[in-house]
Amino acid sequence: MSVGLVVGESAPDFTLRDQFGADVALSSFRGRKSVLLLFYPFAFSGVCTGELHQVRERLAEFVTFDTEVLALSCDPMFSLRAYADSDGLNFPLLSDFWPHGEVARAYEVFDEQSGCPCRSSYVVDREGRLTWAVHNAVSVGRDLDEHLVQLRAAAEA
Repeated sequence: MSVGLVVGESAPDFTLRDQFGADVALSSFRGRKSVLLLFYPFAFSGVCTGELHQVRERLAEFVTFDTEVLALSCDPMFSLRAYADSDGLNFPLLSDFWPHGEVARAYEVFDEQSGCPCRSSYVVDREGRLTWAVHNAVSVGRDLDEHLVQLRAAAEA
């Protein structure tokens, strides 16, 4: 299975609800911030929890005046609220619940067999272009240092 969009293309825009029920549109960052999109399979699962804890611990490195991080799963908004509250996750967790996986499909990272996104990441620059992507096996956590390098590069471009 081929996974993911081609770097250099325009990032598909979307509006999803975060864990508080607020709408978050990717296009709202255009012209202002580069965005790191973290697609993850399931809230409360082991690898995902470990990754998102690491993002939480390093949030000041990820979120600046020039950069933003958005984590996306197909979990319902209320599950994401419980997840954020229980794990102290203080950045946007976006629900791609309904239509189920629509945004993950637009980014070509939806796993039809499992009904969830693949463990994929994209960096979107201020102009809305995809500048970097990586797709990990579901059981393999991300290299957050490399994510930071790529996010900063997009912000400085």
